[in-house]
Amino acid sequence: MDKTYDPHSIEQRWYQAWEENNYFAPRQDGESYCIMIPPPNVTGSLHMGHAFQDTIMDALTRYHRMKGCSTLWQPGTDHAGIATQMVVERLVEADGKTRHDFGRDAFIEKIWEWKEESGGTIMRQLRRMGSSLDWSRERFTMDEGMSEAVREVFIRLYEEGLIYRGKRLVNWDPVLHTAVSDLEVLSEEENGSLWHMRYPLTNGTGHLVVATTRPETLLGDAAVAIHPNDDRYKHLLGEFVELPLTGRRIPIIADEYVDPEFGTGCVKITPAHDFNDYEVWLRHRDQSVMQALPHGGLINIFTVDAQIRDNKDDPDQLIPHQYFGLDRFEARKQVVADLEAQGLLEKIEDHKLMVPRGDRSGSVIEPFLTDQWYVKVAPLAEPAIEAVENGTIKFVPDNWKNTYFEWMRNIQDWCISRQIWWGHRIPAWYDDEGNVYVGRSEQEVRSVHKLKDDYPLRQDEDVLDTWFSSALWPFSTLGWPENTPELAKHYPTSVLVTGFDIIFFWVARMIMMGLKFQGQVPFKEVYIHGLIRDAEGQKMSKSKGNVLDPIDLIDGIDLESLVQKRISGMMQPHLAKKIEAATRKHFPDGIPSFGTDALRFTFASLASTGRDIRFDLARTEGYRNFCNKLWNAARFVLMNTEGQDNGLDDADCEYSLADRWIRSRLNEVTATIRRDIETYRFDLTAQAIYEFTWNEYCDWYLELAKISLQSGSEAQQRGTRKTLLTVLEQILRLAHPLMPFITEEIWQRVAPLTGVHEATIMLQPYPESDAEQIDKAAVHEIDWIMSVILGVRRIRGEMNIAPGKPLPVLLQNGSGQDRNFVENNRIYLEKLGRLEKIGWLSQGDAEPESAIALVGDMKILIPMAGLIDKEAESARLNKEIQRISKELPRIEGKLNNPSFTDKAPAEVVEKEKQKLIELRSTLNNLEAQLIKIKAL
Repeated sequence: MDKTYDPHSIEQRWYQAWEENNYFAPRQDGESYCIMIPPPNVTGSLHMGHAFQDTIMDALTRYHRMKGCSTLWQPGTDHAGIATQMVVERLVEADGKTRHDFGRDAFIEKIWEWKEESGGTIMRQLRRMGSSLDWSRERFTMDEGMSEAVREVFIRLYEEGLIYRGKRLVNWDPVLHTAVSDLEVLSEEENGSLWHMRYPLTNGTGHLVVATTRPETLLGDAAVAIHPNDDRYKHLLGEFVELPLTGRRIPIIADEYVDPEFGTGCVKITPAHDFNDYEVWLRHRDQSVMQALPHGGLINIFTVDAQIRDNKDDPDQLIPHQYFGLDRFEARKQVVADLEAQGLLEKIEDHKLMVPRGDRSGSVIEPFLTDQWYVKVAPLAEPAIEAVENGTIKFVPDNWKNTYFEWMRNIQDWCISRQIWWGHRIPAWYDDEGNVYVGRSEQEVRSVHKLKDDYPLRQDEDVLDTWFSSALWPFSTLGWPENTPELAKHYPTSVLVTGFDIIFFWVARMIMMGLKFQGQVPFKEVYIHGLIRDAEGQKMSKSKGNVLDPIDLIDGIDLESLVQKRISGMMQPHLAKKIEAATRKHFPDGIPSFGTDALRFTFASLASTGRDIRFDLARTEGYRNFCNKLWNAARFVLMNTEGQDNGLDDADCEYSLADRWIRSRLNEVTATIRRDIETYRFDLTAQAIYEFTWNEYCDWYLELAKISLQSGSEAQQRGTRKTLLTVLEQILRLAHPLMPFITEEIWQRVAPLTGVHEATIMLQPYPESDAEQIDKAAVHEIDWIMSVILGVRRIRGEMNIAPGKPLPVLLQNGSGQDRNFVENNRIYLEKLGRLEKIGWLSQGDAEPESAIALVGDMKILIPMAGLIDKEAESARLNKEIQRISKELPRIEGKLNNPSFTDKAPAEVVEKEKQKLIELRSTLNNLEAQLIKIKAL
C-alpha cells in the first residue's frame, strides 16, 4: 500500500470497476429491497441536500445488498417543466429570439437537444459520491414509457370523474404566464403599507374604513365582511356600501374569517384575487345579495400579465376606463391617488407583510381566476390517510405523520395543468363547439367518438404539473402499465428517503396514486431527514456566501477559483461584490480536498432525527483524519502479516487476552451497528464505527498486538496476526456502506490474507454478531488495564512529565483480583504505561510523596522524588493562572454589556459564553494542580 492515503487515486478507478461489472444491479435471488431516488431536476447540479440524502440511500442500499437482498436503487431525473423551459428560453434569448419564434414543436426539440447535451450533470456527480444506483435502469419522466403511464393515469382518473376542468383561483406567475404549485412560491417578509380606505354607506349614515395591503384590487370587490360577533358593526348587516371609484353597490356580510383585531375589523372581499376571500365567497355565493352582483361577485380585473383588463368582453362594463392596461403596481398608485382626491383615503401605515414570489421568475405571484384541470383529491386521500393510521406506512421520525395528517385532512383539489410547452401535454382535444374529448391519442378520440378525419379538433395547449408524473414514480419506473417482472419483484418499495418540505407535494401524492393504481402502498417506510445548514445554523444561500458544493469538498478548491465560480453566470450580477466578500469571509483559505469517503462519513454522522443539520468543515477534516488512521492501521497490519503464517487453521493459534478482548468488542459493536442502521440512526452507526476503529482497534489493540508480536510464542503471534486481519476485515465490511472507496481498496489487500478470494467487498456478507465470541471476562480485564494506564497517563499530563520517561509505580489497597490482573498483565502495563517497575505497598507502609490515581479502591502512586522540579513547575502554573485571571474579567465584562449581547450575532455571543466556561474550568484545574505540587 502507498504510504499516504490519496482518495483521488482510488475513487474513480473503483467506481468505474463497480459499474462496468454491473455490481449495482439487483441479484436474481433474495428478498427485494428497493429505494426510488427522489428524481432530481434534469437542469440541476448536486447540492448539499442531494449529497446528504443520497449518502443515506446509498448506505441503506449497500447494507441490504451485503445482507443478501435483491437490491434496486432506481435512478432517474425529472423533466422539471418550468425550470428546464426557462433555461432553454434564456439560451435562445441570448441569440435575440423567443420560443414563439421557433413554435412549439421546434422549441421542444431544442429542449430535448439541450437535455441530451447538458442534462446529465447531476448523474455524473452522483457517481462521484459513490452512489450504487442501477444505471442500466435509469429513467426520465419524459421518456416514452413514463409518458405512457402518465397518459394512462390521466385517462382512467378522468373516466372515473376524478379529473375535471374548472375555473378556480390558482397561483399565477405573470411573467411565465402559468399556474405554479405552492412549492414554487417563495414567501418572504417585505416592507409594505396598509392603506385605510373609506367605503361610504349607501344609507347616507357615514362610511366604513377598510384596511388593505392591495388597494388596486378594490376594483374587483364583491363585499365588505365583518365578524358576526363584532358589536361595532352588527347593526350594519344587510346594508350596502358604495364601492369607491366604480359606482357599484356591494353588501356588508358576516363571516368568522374576519379578525376583529386586524385593522378596523372590516375586510374587503375580492374573491377573484385572494385565496381566503375566495373561500368566503364560496360560503356566501348562494345568498341573494351575492347572486344579484355582476358575475355573482366573482370579478377578475387582471390580464395574464397582471395588468388591468379592459371592458371589451364585459357587458357590465365594471372597470373604470382610466385604469385600462395599467400594470398592477401602477394601478395601485393611481387608485390611491384617486381615493385621496375624493377624500376617501383615511391614512397609510407602514406594514410588514409576506410577499409571494415565483421561485423561477422572482415575480410577485397573483391569485388568478382561470380555467384549469384538477384532480378531485378527497376520494384518493381517504385510503392514503388510513394507510398511515393503521401502520402500513411508517414515518421515521414518527412525529412527521402529524404533518402528513394535517395536510391530508384539509386537502384541496389539485390543479394539475400548467401553461407552458415543456412537459406531458394534456391528452384532451376540443372541437369548435368547446366539447372536450379525452383519449390516449387523437386517433383514439376520433375512433371512440366516431369523428371523421376532417372534423376539426385541437389538443389542449397545457401540460401537466411536474408533480403529476413524479407521483407515479414508484411504479411507472418499474414498467407500469405493463405487468413487468420488475414491478412484481420490487413493488411496493422498501423505504422513501426525502426531506420534510415535500411530504405533501410528493410523498402524499405517491401514496394516493400507488394505492389507486397498484392497490398497495408505494413504500413501507418514509425516512424524513433534516435540512443542511452551515456551522452557525444559518440557511445556506449564495448571497450569504456560505453555500457548499459537495464536489468542491471532495476535490478541494482554492479561494480565487471559488470566488469566480460563485459569481460567474449569476442571474443577479449586482450581488457579485456582496457574494465575493461573503465567500472570502467564510472560506479565507478556500476548501481543502477531503475525498468522498470523509464527506459521506460526515453526512452519516450528522444524520440524527433532528430537523436542522449543522455542517462544519472541521468535522469533515476530522473524518479525513479518520480515513488516514484506518489507512495507516491497514499498512501496519499488512506489514506484519503479508508473507506470514496468519493462522488460517485455528488449531495453530493461541489467542491472547487482547485478542479475545478485541473479538468480543467487535461482536458487541457489530450488534449495535446493525441495530442502528435498521432504525435509521446513521449518526450512531458512524459514531460506533469511529470509536471502535480509532479508539479500541487502532489506539489500544494495535499497541497490545505489538507486544504479542514481539514477545509472544509462535502460536500467540499466529493468533494475533489472524486477529489483526480478521477484525480489520470485519471493520471494513461494517464501514463499507458509509465509506465505500477506502474500504474496497484496503479490503482487496486484506481479504486474501484471511482466505477470502472474491471480486469486491460490496457483495460480501454484512457482519453478524456471534454471541459465542463475546468474552465478558476478557473485556473486564482489558478495561482494568486501560484504567491503570490512563491513570498513569493522566498523572504524566498533570505533572508535565515526559511521555517516554520510565516511571516507578506503587499500588495500594488492591483486591485479590487486582493482584492477579497485575501479575497476568505486567508486560502490558509496563510497555504501554512506560513503567520502570511495579510494586505493592503493604498495609502500614508510609506513603512517599506521590501523585495518585484511583482504579476502583486501588491506589496508583507515582513517587515524585526526582521526577519534577517543584519550583519550576509552580512558576509555570502561576504564570498560566495569572494569564487566565486577566482574560476572565474581559470576557465577563463583554457578556455583561447589553450593547454587545443585544447587538452581536447570537452565534458570536454563544462562542464567548463557551469560552468563558472553558477558561473557568481551566483555571480551576490549574489551581488544583498548583495545590498538589506544593503538597509534594
